Amino acid sequence: MRPSGRKLDQLRNVSIETGVTKHAEGSCLIRMGDTHVLCTATIEDKAPPFLKNTGLGWVTAEYGMLPRATNSRTRREAAAGKQSGRTQEIQRLIGRSLRAGVDRSALGERQIVVDCDVIQADGGTRCASITGGWVALRLAVNKLLKANLITSDPIIDHVAAVSCGIYAGQAVLDLDYAEDSTAGTDGNFVLTGSKRMIEVQMSAEGATFSRAEMDELLTLSELGIEALVAAQKAAIDGRA
Repeated sequence: MRPSGRKLDQLRNVSIETGVTKHAEGSCLIRMGDTHVLCTATIEDKAPPFLKNTGLGWVTAEYGMLPRATNSRTRREAAAGKQSGRTQEIQRLIGRSLRAGVDRSALGERQIVVDCDVIQADGGTRCASITGGWVALRLAVNKLLKANLITSDPIIDHVAAVSCGIYAGQAVLDLDYAEDSTAGTDGNFVLTGSKRMIEVQMSAEGATFSRAEMDELLTLSELGIEALVAAQKAAIDGRA
């Protein structure tokens, strides 16, 4: 039995509320169980210097956790004077993932920055950030299209992410903190809406895993991604 009482292949309750901030070109609040992440997308009129005169755009991301997103207060990284290695790794993952779903030539020489701020954490914050970040990106691109600033849609496909792991000897979908902290194996799966893989992060935590178990987790992740893409579509349609 999972601590939450969920079935092995059951996601936490997922909701995506769009248009939650006044100024950002795209925004949403994604809730996956008790993990809540605010995602905003900002359009900048020029691409980074390394893309000057290439005709290509760029999508990047920044990630952070509020001090009381967790059980005990975490010091702000700005107060410490530098980002942690974990923060840098996660925001690079988010950026890579979102770029995989974008035709950068259709975006033109501009940059979209997706900010993911964790309000409350209960496992799977990077996955929620990618899933919600795509919605914010989609809404920002819709504004470019509506204003005729770009002529074709640069969004190639949905991008979403979900965690899976081996908990108490069984493959489970969408680990919350209670499961993630004790899982023998855990992984993060980033896929497109057509179930093409963008990135897979898997590691054994004190217990090795087999090829069969890895395949089982991948199958679970595909089920999760299908449900998350449906939630993304519902959020976008509700905003239209």
